[in-house]
Amino acid sequence: MVTRDLLAGMNDKQAEAVVTTQGPLLVMAGAGSGKTRVLTHRIAYLLENEDVRPWNILAITFTNKAAKEMRERIDNLIQDESSQEIWVSTFHALCVRILRRDIDKLGRSKNFNIVGTSEQKTLMKHVLEELNIDPKQFDSRSLLSAISNAKNELIAPEDYVASSNSPFEQNVAKAYALYQAKLLENQAMDFDDLIMETTKLFHQNPEVLDFYQRKFHYIHVDEYQDTNEAQYQLVKMLAQGYRNLCVVGDADQSIYGWRGATWKIS
Repeated sequence: MVTRDLLAGMNDKQAEAVVTTQGPLLVMAGAGSGKTRVLTHRIAYLLENEDVRPWNILAITFTNKAAKEMRERIDNLIQDESSQEIWVSTFHALCVRILRRDIDKLGRSKNFNIVGTSEQKTLMKHVLEELNIDPKQFDSRSLLSAISNAKNELIAPEDYVASSNSPFEQNVAKAYALYQAKLLENQAMDFDDLIMETTKLFHQNPEVLDFYQRKFHYIHVDEYQDTNEAQYQLVKMLAQGYRNLCVVGDADQSIYGWRGATWKIS
């Protein structure tokens, strides 16, 4: 595959983004402007023209559907079995893969379970009963939402306690601590824990972070406008090795502001 094939049909700015391979790159564009196409063609360009190994490339997006579509686009462009060595993943799937390998370094079992929404609600019901909190006054949904927001800001239970002022926050603090204790007791994590525990793993085990920093020479993030603080910190840590981070998105399309999504890059 030659460069002109990858750039066919692209405007000057799109082509520039594809061939700009060194250092951080921020691509901001509106809906339907070919942002994901630029990202996938850039990956193909790295393989075909920069002699980058596929296992040194990471591409992250938000949903399983988007990850599947990105994988299909990359496979169609490269048409080689080596494309399977590229890590194309959601944030959560990436963290599961990392944690399955190294979470024992945090003193936890690699055979952890991941609880879904219904299991979280059931667990929180038991938490409220144990803490004697009136579910009519402080319902499970509100408490779980507050706990999720805390995790997305990388706020641990003990830190949440220190900043709790209102009666609601004080009850969240108590529920958060017991909720986490019960998850740990059952060797389980919720989806927010996956990212939070991965950042914790990296902070406490520099050698693990170093392994992934050396592994991922090029990191790509699609729909970057939807990253929250935890996801931002995760990407920032991974990219500090080579600083070849390409993010694409549209600030006007953010759909996760309610869970702390923010548009920033450093």
